[in-house]
Amino acid sequence: MHLLAIGGSDAGIAAALRARELDDTVEVTVMLADEFPNFSVCGIPYLVSGEVADWRDLAHRRREEIEALGIDVATATTALAIDVAAHRVRSTGPDGAERSTPYDRLVVATGATPVLPPIIGLDRLGAADGVHALHTMGDTFEVLATLSERRPERVVVVGAGYVGLEMAEALTRRGLAVCLVEAQPQVLSTLDPEIAEVVAATLVEHGVEVRTATTVREIERDGDELVVRARDHGARTPTDVEMRAGLVLVVTGVAPDTALARAAGAAVGARGAIRVDRRMATGLPDVYAAGDCVVTHHALLGEGYLPLGTTAHKQGRVAGENALGGDRRFAGSLGTQVVRVFESVAARTGIRDHEARDAGLDPRTIGVSADDHKAYYPGATRVEVRLTGDDATGRLLGAQLVGTVASAVHKRVDTAAAALFSGLAVDELSDLDLAYTPPLGSPWDVLQVAAQRWRAEASAPPVAR
Repeated sequence: MHLLAIGGSDAGIAAALRARELDDTVEVTVMLADEFPNFSVCGIPYLVSGEVADWRDLAHRRREEIEALGIDVATATTALAIDVAAHRVRSTGPDGAERSTPYDRLVVATGATPVLPPIIGLDRLGAADGVHALHTMGDTFEVLATLSERRPERVVVVGAGYVGLEMAEALTRRGLAVCLVEAQPQVLSTLDPEIAEVVAATLVEHGVEVRTATTVREIERDGDELVVRARDHGARTPTDVEMRAGLVLVVTGVAPDTALARAAGAAVGARGAIRVDRRMATGLPDVYAAGDCVVTHHALLGEGYLPLGTTAHKQGRVAGENALGGDRRFAGSLGTQVVRVFESVAARTGIRDHEARDAGLDPRTIGVSADDHKAYYPGATRVEVRLTGDDATGRLLGAQLVGTVASAVHKRVDTAAAALFSGLAVDELSDLDLAYTPPLGSPWDVLQVAAQRWRAEASAPPVAR
């Protein structure tokens, strides 16, 4: 049997690896348009900052390691069309010649593409002018070339999501003056303002100029500089602002790359992503799909779109196993995310108030602040927690945290994610047997302190014990 995966990032490689794990006789080919199989796009900001010294280290596995596992890696090969009836994929290879590749099972893992806002001038300005998107290794090399050759002193980053914040930090660490511009009223719009404000304050403390409620309207070249014109909606009277920079980075989100699958007849769902069932089957004969190009089953909300690397890895494994005749289901996502911004770490899992209300639930959210470990042990810092539960049933719905790098926010949010997957009530968080030693924690972890506060304010009856 021949398994063909289109896409050489997280989902495509995960599918290929899982297939070979299960059957070392199956022929597996991974087809990708660039030269960088299994590279960590999430690591790009740390290459730009210099924290990762060599771009080759961003590979989860080197090409030779993948091929040593019996997987054929076809780089610089662009899939043009899927012939579902004939079980063949038409493509162009490195030499530009067209070819047709047969398959018995196909995994579509074409990922996502950047969404660029309607900014005047963005269609005619590019890397040669110092205007960049950041989504691929190729984009990364162009950014690094601009930094090296043009030596800009000031950068405007458009978009204050996870990548925007990570790049603002990376460029600040390189000694550049950074202005971060966001159209929404806050940075990190996936978090409650109370959590996002802590992150914004950290950025400002490190010299980043943060402009929220500001929409970039135009970018133009003026000699060796770029002029960024925007509208600030934050004040009572909107005002026009102008910023000058040597480099502009536009990181305003992604959309699923589905043209290939849609042309083959695949149905689409949320955000235009490929509709798959929990087995990652598309409904087309012998065609599966996974990763940032597909809809995501949210464990609390049902079908949605959550393009996350962790999700892509899991979906890819499910697709690879089922392509070989298995019957594995994708368990679902909770949208668990974490970001480091200088010494601050913010994280979330589950859903927030507005998401819960839209789903017909009765949310209650409380906020608490507690030490990350016993205050008498030196170095204790505060962790801010916002905990959301269903006021009608007491079920845990979500958690958001922000603290320092040393406060293990990333692992505390994992505890909340595990509790959500298990369907625990907020009240039951206090029953969890969590580790404690004074330098690292307290007898009641910060999540448990938050749960007890929620219980004290909630209307739902306590869990019977």
